[in-house]
Amino acid sequence: MKIIGSYLDELQQTLTHLHQKPIEETIDVLQEARMAGRQVFILGNGGSASTASHFVCDLAKNTRMHGWPHFRVIGLTDNMALITAYANDEGFENIFVQQLANFVQPADVVIAISTSGNSSNVLRAVKVANEMKATTIGFTGYEGGQLGTMVDINLNVPSDRIEQIEDIHLIFEHLICTALRELVQKQVPDNQLLDSQDGQKKNITQVKPVFLEESSN
Repeated sequence: MKIIGSYLDELQQTLTHLHQKPIEETIDVLQEARMAGRQVFILGNGGSASTASHFVCDLAKNTRMHGWPHFRVIGLTDNMALITAYANDEGFENIFVQQLANFVQPADVVIAISTSGNSSNVLRAVKVANEMKATTIGFTGYEGGQLGTMVDINLNVPSDRIEQIEDIHLIFEHLICTALRELVQKQVPDNQLLDSQDGQKKNITQVKPVFLEESSN
């Protein structure tokens, strides 16, 4: 089908126009937050809420490495009871800002995802994050919208095709999480760790992350 080739060609062209610097800056900010034990908040509206949840999952789980701090990351899109309560009582535009205001501290990181860059619930949360001196990062499309002008770092997809903006936002999060995992691996000489029990060197890729013991019940 012609639409398949056209869609993929258009997506490839958009990828060639992305700027790498904001991605690099985001990786640096998140690595610093990891090492300093700062909180990371991720939010998004509509389809971007799904991307936000996916990002939380990957950042929390897929970046873990034995002996290194785990990310302290919270998604603001996943507590449906709380979201609907705020939406019903205080307005849909306040579903994220009220959650964020309870926890955000200076130097925390707030990642806001909006294809248009103009979702009012996202903008209100970022405004509070900026007032609290958190570091703000936006995933945007089109020309960035209001969100692009509000954040410290703007990862913009220069496209007016919403599906492809969302495609590339997901690529961003996968790329960032992969880079953060590999960044930690490169900190270990020769990609090896010393096993504290038998004194033998073990490849870092074989070191299992720390899990809570499963209940025997």
